Amino acid sequence: MTRAEGDKDEFSRFVTGLGRGVAGALLLALPMLMTMEMWYLGFYMARERLFLLLLLNIPLLILLAHRIGFEKTFSWREATRDAAIAYGIGIVTSLVVLTALGLLRGGMPASELVGKVALQSVPASIGAMLGRSQLGHDEGDADTKETSYPGELLLMAAGALFLSLNIAPTDEMMVLAYKMTTWHALVVALLSIALMHGFVYAVSFTGGHELSPQTPWWHAFVRFTLPGYVIALAISIFALWIFERLGDSSPVEIMLSVIVLGFPAALGAAAARLIL
Repeated sequence: MTRAEGDKDEFSRFVTGLGRGVAGALLLALPMLMTMEMWYLGFYMARERLFLLLLLNIPLLILLAHRIGFEKTFSWREATRDAAIAYGIGIVTSLVVLTALGLLRGGMPASELVGKVALQSVPASIGAMLGRSQLGHDEGDADTKETSYPGELLLMAAGALFLSLNIAPTDEMMVLAYKMTTWHALVVALLSIALMHGFVYAVSFTGGHELSPQTPWWHAFVRFTLPGYVIALAISIFALWIFERLGDSSPVEIMLSVIVLGFPAALGAAAARLIL
């Protein structure tokens, strides 16, 4: 293969990755782009919290890019480039969809326009990056990268955050927490842990992790499942705080809300280990 042909093939793979990124942003972020609570949050959400969310999304995208970027990334510089592209896709996708749905108009204040697009660009950019993993790989991508233990935990945090962003802004989540008792919360917490562990280790999903016969059953549970659930709860607290859902709630109400949101967050953390 000549250098020109190699460059053309590399460009073709990059364009394919962009297409998958757009598809991922649409498929995975469309529920939030069409959710009323997210529209209003972009208008009244405290700007310092929105800025913090946007800021924290950058290292998350870089980590995902290093793992599953639009092209094979061999350095953090290339991963940063792919993260910037994913963020750009998230911004453009959010702008186009919100405009097409009539949610952005010329007469709106600039702060509202920017706020709505900026907020929606976070899940859309994560969806753009996940699109490459979710929607297929090139033949040359069969070899997966080894991930360190801290990297595994960060990937679980990414999955937990993505699903939390879907649910934390909704009123239904708060209603569920209001209707639950502490016994319900205990059952939900145990169910979250059991499903999280089962998805990755027990039911042999594609991408799951099989334990060797010599490995005791509790090893993965203590090393990954329990830390993963703690991460899911921490992400849930962060999402509820970022979206101003805690307010003047009592400690018991906060605990119930965190456990409710921790259910999908735990499944998101487990799914991240399966697909990334």
